[in-house]
Amino acid sequence: DLKKVPGNIPPDIVKLDLSNNKIRQLRAKEFEDVSELKILNLNSNGIAYIDPAAFSGLNNLEELDLSNNSLQNFEYGVLEDLYFLKILWLRENPWRCDYNIHYLFYWLKHHYNVHYNGLECKMPEEYKGWSVGKYVRSYYEECPKDKLPIYPETFDLDKDDEEWERHKEQSVQTVKQHGVIVTVIG
Repeated sequence: DLKKVPGNIPPDIVKLDLSNNKIRQLRAKEFEDVSELKILNLNSNGIAYIDPAAFSGLNNLEELDLSNNSLQNFEYGVLEDLYFLKILWLRENPWRCDYNIHYLFYWLKHHYNVHYNGLECKMPEEYKGWSVGKYVRSYYEECPKDKLPIYPETFDLDKDDEEWERHKEQSVQTVKQHGVIVTVIG
């Protein structure tokens, strides 16, 4: 029945299971004294808010379970200190597919070595059941093409996620133009 992360966690701990408690939010630097932590389970707490600095200092964290909480999105910066993260559990959260979900989606796309699951839109109703990737691609499809200098035809709604990943890998190319090398990432 913990309502917050305890402050007396041994600093050399490598696995911490705080699942099935009543922790509704994670405050800044909650885990800064447990820098050796590799596995953190926060499953089934009802977490609705994570401060952008909550995971500050968890440079060695490899697995994070945020399943079965009340998360709708992540603020910019929440995942920035998780350099060695390999597994991120996200299922059973009411992800809201609006502009605020883009940080999480792009962080995962740029950290392709992180395996994750459960990133499915639960609201608003028109996107319920969509993968967040499909939502983000459709978001950019609605914009006029001349307003998308860095996102040209890469957002094809008919592509499934595997195809999207292959397309992303193939779209990084180097072009020589007027004596200048330009790297295009799509």
